Amino acid sequence: MRNIILSNESGADLPNDLVEKYNLQVVPMHIIMDGKDYLDGSLPVPDIYDYYDRTKKIPSTTATNIHKYQEFFTSIKEKYPDCTIIHIGYTSQASSSFQNAVIAAEEFEGLHLIDALNVTGGLAAVVLYAADLLEKEPDIEPALIEKIEAVVPKSKLAFIPGSLEFLKAGGRVSNMASLIGALLKIKPCIELKDGKLVSTKKYRGKMSGATEKLFSDYLKEFDIDREQLYLIYSIGLDEGIKQRMDEVAKENGFKNVRWIQAGGMISTHSGPGGFGVAGLETS
Repeated sequence: MRNIILSNESGADLPNDLVEKYNLQVVPMHIIMDGKDYLDGSLPVPDIYDYYDRTKKIPSTTATNIHKYQEFFTSIKEKYPDCTIIHIGYTSQASSSFQNAVIAAEEFEGLHLIDALNVTGGLAAVVLYAADLLEKEPDIEPALIEKIEAVVPKSKLAFIPGSLEFLKAGGRVSNMASLIGALLKIKPCIELKDGKLVSTKKYRGKMSGATEKLFSDYLKEFDIDREQLYLIYSIGLDEGIKQRMDEVAKENGFKNVRWIQAGGMISTHSGPGGFGVAGLETS
């Protein structure tokens, strides 16, 4: 049996304790702010919000490039010479990161790439499924890749960005749409469809009501495994909302609920106070 190492990008927003528990290898994506290139994870999210407050601009984000992937995979192979690497990547439909990993992987043996077609908690759900499975069945290697690929389409993510202003600054909504949305207190729901970020619904009113409606719609649309649920938040989400969503998750039979803080990549585009939900369908 060869040692299996799971890797992924920082855009999965995996909590540090789980990264350490499962020995997950994480390659950072990039955030460009004030002309400086920051590794995702090294730049405090509040600094992104402060930058927007000062400039009314949002930083830009960039994929991990081919050279960085080559360094990343080399460092894993040097530390674990006989390992098999399974890289579960950020959706190829929203970033060139996965394609760069594909090119970099041509130089390595024992390296398998899986496009998770998801981001943040949706990507984390796939990675943690693989990590948990590997921990329970350490000699599962021949079937592990097939099992991960089978669970990719079962990972479902929906979220409400915290700020239409951030979406406007990033060119994702027009000035007029942003103004109308603010006046009517409209909050768009973003879902991952075939790996693409798509606006599917609109909720009107306060964030507290929108989060409950999002969760209700999510459970109506998807038969999510009650064993594990991931709730995503960006800094600025009201603590009362988080407490209420814990209650709602428990009321709906979820045994384990894990909160995931959106990192720099997601927060740059969604702004403060966002909320999301992710989980795996049962079938």
